[in-house]
Amino acid sequence: MAVKMDFVDPTAGTASKSIPPADRPADLGGKVVGVLDNTKEQAGLILRTLGEGLREKYGVKEVIVRRKEHYSKPAPDAMIEEMAEQCDVVICALGG
Repeated sequence: MAVKMDFVDPTAGTASKSIPPADRPADLGGKVVGVLDNTKEQAGLILRTLGEGLREKYGVKEVIVRRKEHYSKPAPDAMIEEMAEQCDVVICALGG
C-alpha cells in the first residue's frame, strides 16, 4: 500500500514587502563608515583591516565599529538607530 506524503516547498511564495537598496554615495572621502560585527570568528579582525583600508585608500574620515551580542540575534534597535544617526554608510560583516 502506497503512503501519500505531503511536502512543503520552503521556496514557495514571495516576500510580503519589497525593500529597495539604499542609495550609495559616489565617494567615501570624508564619510563616516559604520561596521557591524556579527561576533563570528575573525569578524573583528576582518573589520579592523577593512577600516584601515577604507581610511588609507578611500579617505574615510572615521570608522565606527559596533558588535552584536550574538550572531543569531538581531542588533538592538538602539544600536541600529545610533549607527543610522552617526554613519553615512554601514557595512554588516560576517565572520567565519
